[in-house]
Amino acid sequence: MREREVPGKSAAELARENEELRYRLEEAEELIEAVRTGAVDALAIQSAEGPRIFTLEGADHGYRTLIEQMNEGAMLLSEDGTILYGNACLASWLGRALEEVIGGRFDTFIPLDFHGYWLLLLRNSWQAGKGKGELPLRAQDGSLRPLSLSMNVLTFHETPVLAVIATDLSAQEEIKVIQARVAEQNAVIARKNEELVRQQAARQAIEQAAAEASRMLEGIPQIAWTTDAHGITTYLNHRWFDFTGANSHQPLHSQWQEYMFPPDAEASTARWAQSLQTGEPFDLEYRFRTQAGDYRWLLGRALPSRNEQGDIVQWVGTFTDIHEHKLALERIDQAQGELRENNEQLLRANVDLDNFIYTASHDLKAPISNIEGLLYALQTELREQRQSSELKQVPLILAMMQDSVDRFKRTIEHLTEVTKLQKEHGHSAATVELERLITEIELDLAPLMQAADATLELDVQQCPTISFSEKNLRSIIYNLLSNALKYRSPERPPRVRISSRLDPEFAVLSVQDNGLGLNLNHDGRKLFAMFQRLHDHVEGTGIGLYMVKKIVDNAGGRIEVDSAVGVGSTFRVYFRR
Repeated sequence: MREREVPGKSAAELARENEELRYRLEEAEELIEAVRTGAVDALAIQSAEGPRIFTLEGADHGYRTLIEQMNEGAMLLSEDGTILYGNACLASWLGRALEEVIGGRFDTFIPLDFHGYWLLLLRNSWQAGKGKGELPLRAQDGSLRPLSLSMNVLTFHETPVLAVIATDLSAQEEIKVIQARVAEQNAVIARKNEELVRQQAARQAIEQAAAEASRMLEGIPQIAWTTDAHGITTYLNHRWFDFTGANSHQPLHSQWQEYMFPPDAEASTARWAQSLQTGEPFDLEYRFRTQAGDYRWLLGRALPSRNEQGDIVQWVGTFTDIHEHKLALERIDQAQGELRENNEQLLRANVDLDNFIYTASHDLKAPISNIEGLLYALQTELREQRQSSELKQVPLILAMMQDSVDRFKRTIEHLTEVTKLQKEHGHSAATVELERLITEIELDLAPLMQAADATLELDVQQCPTISFSEKNLRSIIYNLLSNALKYRSPERPPRVRISSRLDPEFAVLSVQDNGLGLNLNHDGRKLFAMFQRLHDHVEGTGIGLYMVKKIVDNAGGRIEVDSAVGVGSTFRVYFRR
């Protein structure tokens, strides 16, 4: 009888399949026996292809012992996240029996908020062969434990698994807190050490500064001293003891009163108390007794020294010998007193002179008036007898007498004007238009200008106005212009130019002529003197230029002149602005 053949397979192929199945059956029987005897751990997982059995052979027993005893969680995961193996530490973290953990899905212990993160981490770790991440696990009591996961893909019996080592981060968090506290304490200690170093450096700097200050105070030429904030003397340099001859072992706070001039003590005590109360600088002149027994003037000065908070910690002061200076001031005061007395005497003399001039001019006017009246009566009386040959000289004599009377009257009038100038130091100032004022003066002098065929050129555009008393300004311009016409050169028609300009401090008025000119080297000192006349061919009293200078000086200005004989003169008047 022939064996029935399976369609599509030969007898040899079927024999090989039977042999392979027999071999696999033997392996299964061996695995079952190993599981039964405990030589191999096995786990059956239900999958779409049927139940799958995962084993960990006894050959890894030493490694398993290490994993079980370590303080970190360890597990093996399938590709879908099923826990194939877990150690006791992982089970204790989850608060469950190990049998409840193995065979379950790892994401059942992960909070829902972290599921997306876990699936991404799981997929990436399988794809890359390794991975790392952090997420919390929820224990059976609901508490969360932060873990750090380190994952690597391994192969057990030709089956890939994901080996995961979980590290509890809560301990690290506690360590971080402790480290933060330690770091904070270390920072506090470091700051305290730095503060101690700064204080030590500051103390050394203060000591060094104090030593340097002491050397400086000992080296200065003045008496130097210090007190505390309450005014108690704490230091006196050696110059105090050289000055007073005091004993250096004597208490410092009592030495001032002992050597101070008694009448000065009350003012000194009051002024020092005021400075201590208000913090104002101390400044006083008073006298102290020297080791020779005489008293000398000293200038005491002191300033408060304050700390960083602004509180006074001490006073630092000096005594400076000003005795010679005080004596010089007394001599100056004495000289000033004598000068004031002399000035008063001069003022009284000027008043007496003014009274004399006024009285003389007043008293002389009456006789002159009488003489003038008698001359007029005599002229009337002799008018009918002028035909007599004996009286031919009478009109000439009378004319000469009248001329003398007129000059006498003009002199008295000028003396009166001088007296007024002595009493008045300037009228109230007003803004005067130069062109208008000069035009008016030109009209007053028109007969003289016509007679001399004079030409007047005016240039006052740079300074059209001057702030001055109009009466006095008229007198100045009138005198200068009339002098330019009177002292003209006989060789040429007079030409006068009046101009003005501004200086930083003055308004300057210039009167330039082409007249006779002056020899200033010879006549310069007499030019502005009273009753001085440098030319005798022209009538005058010698008062005009004196009055001009007096007016300008009284107003705080000045007058200058340039002149050359035969060329002409230029007068410049400076009016303070």
